Amino acid sequence: MSDLPYTHEQLQVLRSALARGERRVSFGDRLVEYRSVDELLAAIREVESALAGTEGRPRKVRRLLTTTWKGF
Repeated sequence: MSDLPYTHEQLQVLRSALARGERRVSFGDRLVEYRSVDELLAAIREVESALAGTEGRPRKVRRLLTTTWKGF
């Protein structure tokens, strides 16, 4: 059994529910009802983010370049 919090199958179920306009999703013996499409989209983003982090994909790195100048 995988110790990952989410699976690709769960992501596919969420995407399918969004495509069909449904807010209820079942995962095995659990039934989850999302209050809105925005909440369903947030769940999809959460699962995508978690799966991207576990697949070894590099995460976006933000770089901040600062320069100083004394004015001489």
